[in-house]
Amino acid sequence: MRFEVRALKPEGGVLTEALEADSQASAIRLATERGLRVLSAQRVSPLTQSMSGKGGASRFTLVPFSQDLVSLLSAGLSLPETLEVMIEKDGHAESRSLVQRLHGQLLQGRSLSQAAEIIGPPFPALYIATLRAAERSGDLCEALTRYIDYELRLQAVRKKIVSASIYPAALLGVGSLVVLFLLGYVVPRFSAIYTESGRELPWLSRLLIEWGALINGHAGALLLGLLALVVGATLGMRALQGAAGRALSALPAVRARLHVYHLARLYRTLGMLLRGGTPLVTAMGMVTGLLPALLQPSLLSATERIREGSTASRALADAGLTTPVALRMLRVGENTGDMALMMDRIAAYHDDELARWIDWFTKLFEPLLMALIGVLIGGIVILMYLPIFDLAGSLQ
Repeated sequence: MRFEVRALKPEGGVLTEALEADSQASAIRLATERGLRVLSAQRVSPLTQSMSGKGGASRFTLVPFSQDLVSLLSAGLSLPETLEVMIEKDGHAESRSLVQRLHGQLLQGRSLSQAAEIIGPPFPALYIATLRAAERSGDLCEALTRYIDYELRLQAVRKKIVSASIYPAALLGVGSLVVLFLLGYVVPRFSAIYTESGRELPWLSRLLIEWGALINGHAGALLLGLLALVVGATLGMRALQGAAGRALSALPAVRARLHVYHLARLYRTLGMLLRGGTPLVTAMGMVTGLLPALLQPSLLSATERIREGSTASRALADAGLTTPVALRMLRVGENTGDMALMMDRIAAYHDDELARWIDWFTKLFEPLLMALIGVLIGGIVILMYLPIFDLAGSLQ
């Protein structure tokens, strides 16, 4: 769930930020752990996001914005000039208004990271931290390029998962419509013929005919129910995804792969922050909200142990936030002194591993789903024709 948190910053001023959390208490705790004094925390529903003025953020996406920044800054333009060019070329009023606000904050003497922090969404904390680190190092283009690469890699993993889900979902939807058509339209036509014949029907055929009569007799209510289900699922997409995720995570194999996915995201984010000059303890505090609620206490425990002097590999391993491969690579990173590079390599390794598992799972699941739907439709057809087969047998 997404919460909009308003809080007082330690150095003064009010910050408004969107946080992902399982509950309002979790969102407040995440903000408090970052040294913020929470004023309010309100859940933002998908419907509210799409209808509110902040829904303009849907027109504003960070990756194209950052790519334009890198291109124009690399061409030799200053940051204010770059934003002026982007304001002139942007055709969307919401996006242009946001860039104008950024430009206005720069003209008041604030840095880009301060301007993004004041504006809040759609600028996440990681993006603001990247800008702040870039301002210290003096290389904004390189930092933005790292963030763009980070986001594109995450999007590639998400697209892999979504594309693997499209065909089974479509197959399940079409199969369900065919079954409803057979039960609601075809079966009642056959039942009229069998009623006129006066023959005793097999028990399974009678049960099928009763189901068909029930669906045919309440077709309007069924259609309204399906329509309400589709609308409700659309409006509550985030809650539906959460419920589906919890149901899938109950399966041991899926739960293990979800754990690897969260770890890969954790390591990739830590690698990006470390490469930008953020200290490890600070970076780990910033990425807590990226993990599900079940893993957040483990990360907080590992962060505290590192603060007390433990090595990162031992602290993360004791907290259950490593795999055998990740643990070995972390130790190598500690020996070489390049933890950022090793974090990136760990994430890349686990992303490749997850992609291979998704390919294997879809190749296995799709034929099983097709077989299940085929058996269901074939069973309905056989039960419809079973009385005819009995009649043909008696005539012989």
